[in-house]
Amino acid sequence: MITDPTVIRIGEAVQLAHQGEREAARRVFAEIWEEIGGEQGDRLHRCTLAHAMADVQDDVREELVWDQRALAAADLLTDARLAQAGVALPVAGLYPSLHLNLSECHRKLGDLDRAREHLQRAGDTIGVLGDDPYGQMIRDGLERVAEGLRSAAPPPQP
Repeated sequence: MITDPTVIRIGEAVQLAHQGEREAARRVFAEIWEEIGGEQGDRLHRCTLAHAMADVQDDVREELVWDQRALAAADLLTDARLAQAGVALPVAGLYPSLHLNLSECHRKLGDLDRAREHLQRAGDTIGVLGDDPYGQMIRDGLERVAEGLRSAAPPPQP
C-alpha cells in the first residue's frame, strides 16, 4: 500500500486524467513538480510525476520529454526507496512501462529505429512483471506498439 503523500497526490491527479480532466491533471502535476523542486526533487517523485505528466500531454514532443525524465529518474531509484514509499514493485518493474511509452513516442514521431530499440528494452524487462492486470496491460501495450511498428514500415535489413 502506497504511503508516500506525494505519490498519493500524483495518483489522485492521475485519476483526474482518467476522468477526462486532462488540463486539471496537468495543473496539479505542474504544482507538484514545482513543490518537489523539479529536476532536483526526490527521484521517486520525479519518476512517478514525469511518467504521469507524459500521459496528459497533447504534443508528442512534450510527452517524449516527460517520458525521458521519468526514465532518467528511474535509473537513480533503488528498491529500498520504492519499498519505503509503499510501492510493491521493484525498480526493475518500472522499466517495461517506461520503455513502452518511449517506444510509442518515437513511433509517433517517425523515429522507428529508436521506437524498436525501446520496444526491445521493454520486452527484455517484461518478465519482471507478474501475470496480473498490470502486467497484462503492459504486455497488451507492447503488442499494440509492435503492431504499429510492423504496419509503419518494414524492419531494417541486417
